[in-house]
Amino acid sequence: MPPFPHHLDHLIQGVLAGNRRVLARTITLFESRNPDHLRLAAEVLQGLAPHGGNALRLGITGVPGVGKSTLIEGLGLHLVDRGHRVAVLAVDPSSRLSRGSIMGDKTRMEELSRRTEAFVRPSPSGGTLGGVAARTREAMVACEAAGFDVILVETVGVGQSETAVKGMVDFFLLLMLAGAGDELQGIKRGIMELADVVAITKADGENREPAERARKAYENALGLFRLDRHVPVVTTSALDGEGLEYLLGSLFELYDADRASGTLFERRKKQQVAWFWELVEEGLMDRFRHAPMVASLMEETVAGVEKGDLFPGHAARNLLDRFAGQKR
Repeated sequence: MPPFPHHLDHLIQGVLAGNRRVLARTITLFESRNPDHLRLAAEVLQGLAPHGGNALRLGITGVPGVGKSTLIEGLGLHLVDRGHRVAVLAVDPSSRLSRGSIMGDKTRMEELSRRTEAFVRPSPSGGTLGGVAARTREAMVACEAAGFDVILVETVGVGQSETAVKGMVDFFLLLMLAGAGDELQGIKRGIMELADVVAITKADGENREPAERARKAYENALGLFRLDRHVPVVTTSALDGEGLEYLLGSLFELYDADRASGTLFERRKKQQVAWFWELVEEGLMDRFRHAPMVASLMEETVAGVEKGDLFPGHAARNLLDRFAGQKR
C-alpha cells in the first residue's frame, strides 16, 4: 500500500481549520490498517487530542425500520439552524464475506450533507461488535478538533452487543416504533437500562395515538427498573418536525446538568481508561498473531483443534506460552 498522500502538519492544520475534506481524509487514515498509516494516525491523533472534548456526544440506536437516519437528519437540521455545528458518524454493517458495506447514510441524509455547518461520515463496521466502527472514538476527537460541537453517532441497530457506543458517548438515545404489536417486544431490558432518553418515532398521521400509547407503555416499563435518574420518553416525527425541539431540549438539559455536577468529566475519564485498555488488548492480539514463533505454528495448531486432536484450551495455552517465552 502506498504512503498516505498527506503529511502530519497538513492533516492537523487542515482539521483544526475545519476543512471537511481534510477531516474526511484524516478519518480514512484512522481507519487504515497499514502499519505506516497507523504510525502517522497516532501522531495526528496526538496533535488533535488537546483540541477535542468540547462537544455533546450522542449515541443513537434503534430497532430496524425505526428511521434512525431520517430522525438524525431532522435533529441535525434543527441543530445547525440553532447555530450548532454537527458531525454525524454513521456506521453501516459490513458483509462477513466481502467485508464490503453499502455506505448509504450520506444519500439518506442528503439535505444535511449539503449544509456547511454539518459533516456526515459513513464508516463500515468492519465486523466490530457493539454497533460502532473500529475507529469511532478517534473520529469523534477529530470532529471535535474541527470545531463541531455536537457529535451524533448512529449505530448499526439494536442487537446482542449493541452497547459499546454507551461507553464512548455522553448520552444514549434509544429509538422505538409504535404499532408493531406488543410495544415491549423486540427490545432487551439491558439496552433500555442504558438509555438516557427514549424516543418513539414516526408519531404522525394515524400513528399519533399508537405512538402516545407506546410512550406511556415505555414510561411504565422504565418505572419498574432501578435507574439512578429519570429517563424521558418522548414522541417524535421527522416528517413534520414535531417533538424534535423537546427532544433536543431534554438532551441539552441532561448535558448542562452533568457538566455542572462534574458527572460528565468523571464519565469521560472512565471512558478514556476503557479506551486505553481496548487499545492494549487490540495491540497484544495483533502482536500475538504476527509473532514469528506463533505464526509458524498457527496453521498446524488450528488444524489440530479443528480435527479434535488438540483441546482448544491446551492449544491456546501452548501458543500463549510460546509467545510469552519469545518476548523474554
